[in-house]
Amino acid sequence: MYIKDVPLKKSDFWGCNVFQVGICDDGKNVCAYIEDILLQYAKERNVKIETNIWYSGEGLRNYLSLGNHVDILFLDIELLKMTGIEVGNYIRKQLDNIEMQIIYISGEASYAQQLFKTRPFDFLVKPISQEQIHEVMDEAIKVIEKKNRRFEFQQGKDYHYVPMGDIIYLESKGRKIKVVTLKNSLEFYGKLKETAPSLSEDFIAIHQSYIVNREHIIRYAYETVELIDGTTLTISPVNRKRVRERLLREA
Repeated sequence: MYIKDVPLKKSDFWGCNVFQVGICDDGKNVCAYIEDILLQYAKERNVKIETNIWYSGEGLRNYLSLGNHVDILFLDIELLKMTGIEVGNYIRKQLDNIEMQIIYISGEASYAQQLFKTRPFDFLVKPISQEQIHEVMDEAIKVIEKKNRRFEFQQGKDYHYVPMGDIIYLESKGRKIKVVTLKNSLEFYGKLKETAPSLSEDFIAIHQSYIVNREHIIRYAYETVELIDGTTLTISPVNRKRVRERLLREA
């Protein structure tokens, strides 16, 4: 899901962490060009950015296989051996990493269907302008910042803080609410109706017993949604029109 908005101001980034930005292209001039623009962007926006460069898909794959983290990746499709699409598949399927914001870059504009399965954040056609890089960085950082917002709840004497982006759905179970995340499930006493206002705009109430994160919906039908963990949930009749309109509007 893309977020199109006005350029960010310096004040929008206060207190944020360092963003790890990767560039993978077999053209050294291309890498240097993008890195220069990123460093300029960081200075203008007062953002903390660390860049890493790879000239091959194999080099990037090896770096990621060691558990190293990348927030935003500018990835060339036409790499010499391991292609950008193969790297994208490795990131999504082998590493099971759905959080990295992949921005494909290419000299051709005909890869849309091939890229779909790797869920790219964006696709830029060379030559890439400074304005395009600034715009896509604004959008990617907004998504990352939004995913890092936390949902807070109490379980017994313990307080839990879960990133909103990690929550797949919430389910009402009697007097308890079950929170299903990408990593585990937790429960706490509460009511969905009272919990809903504390959630981000990504969450949709599809039933009196279910609130789902639209970012983790992989298949939508008029009566059901299928989520990234394989769970299929029913949309209640009273909510079907509203859910359909919202999903189609925000797709």
